[in-house]
Amino acid sequence: MKSINCQTTEWIYGFKKELTENILPYWIEKMQDFEHGGFYGRIDGNDVIYQEANKGAILHARILWTFSAAYRILGNNEYRDVAQRALDYIESHFIDKEYGGTFWELDYMGNPENTKKQMYAQGFMLYGFSEFYRATGSEKALAMAVDTFRLIEKYKDSEYGGYPEAFTRDWEPISDMRLSEKDANERKTMNTHLHILEPYTNLLRIWRHEDIMNAQRDLISIFIDKIIDSESYHLNLFFNDFWEVKSSAISYGHDIEASWLLTEAAEVLGENGLLERVNEVSSKIAKAAAEGLDSDGGLNYEKEDTVIDREKHWWVQAEAVVGFYSLYQNIKDTTYLDLAFRIWSYIQNHLIDKTNGEWYWSIKPDGMPNLVDDKAGFWKCPYHNGRMCMEMMERIK
Repeated sequence: MKSINCQTTEWIYGFKKELTENILPYWIEKMQDFEHGGFYGRIDGNDVIYQEANKGAILHARILWTFSAAYRILGNNEYRDVAQRALDYIESHFIDKEYGGTFWELDYMGNPENTKKQMYAQGFMLYGFSEFYRATGSEKALAMAVDTFRLIEKYKDSEYGGYPEAFTRDWEPISDMRLSEKDANERKTMNTHLHILEPYTNLLRIWRHEDIMNAQRDLISIFIDKIIDSESYHLNLFFNDFWEVKSSAISYGHDIEASWLLTEAAEVLGENGLLERVNEVSSKIAKAAAEGLDSDGGLNYEKEDTVIDREKHWWVQAEAVVGFYSLYQNIKDTTYLDLAFRIWSYIQNHLIDKTNGEWYWSIKPDGMPNLVDDKAGFWKCPYHNGRMCMEMMERIK
């Protein structure tokens, strides 16, 4: 039997190898648009590049975060160059110079195509700006991060708490607030609040201002008091202005992702009483997420009423590795250590495209790779799987 030290050395090597020899090279070699700037908007499931596909804010912000983090951890100047490329393009094309905030979508030449202001996108820009500062010490990036925080707080719901989903370009109410066609058209969502929580955590690492501390404290309370179901400990997904629940669906991936992001948020905030409370709640969320584990070793996508969607999405598996490992660190139960590496084995055996690089969008219930959805694009970015590798490298170390 191998010693724990030997096993952990192998695990760190495996995550680093996946990050540096598969995920990051794919984006460096295939996605940089040297003609029109930034990054191509899409590579389909068969690895065909669509050079005239629209360019999304989320794609560019997540590339910025991923390569900034990779440079911070590994010190490879090529990663810094890619992060700088993303930052420059965002500043030149995505930032709305007239009304503030980031556009949702550009055409392939960099012209605004969809100018609505999704809070989700503002959060990811903040995540990228703050990480670029962590990696490089750029005062400009810090200023962009603080400005984005101020903007998000300007448009929060001062009466009922939390953050409305979307606005028009000039920050007026908008009828279609959805992130995507599959989402309910509701005023507030778990997903957007989760992805404001994570950049606020990152901003706290570099800017210990009273305003961000108060905002993060309030946001953690919203999760505990409004978003988490007090009986099942799954996350409710959609709400109206008054925090009335508007969906019965369960998202196993968001459950397990939220479990570790909440713990991280409380740790960085650094208030012991709140951290104890969050650790208790986060453990229950992660255990609730484990209800979605399948016999093939992966974590199912979601559940609607009694119907389970057994497709194994790339991002769900990536978040499950970190989430169950975080639960193991929290309660010292090796059951969850085993779960984390069971899912890592599933990823290695099924999700990684060993021929063309990167990961498939998902594995279908029949065990076959999903080649219909993108390999890279508006939603398929290096952030979930890249972050998993970096989180696990640092946690195991």
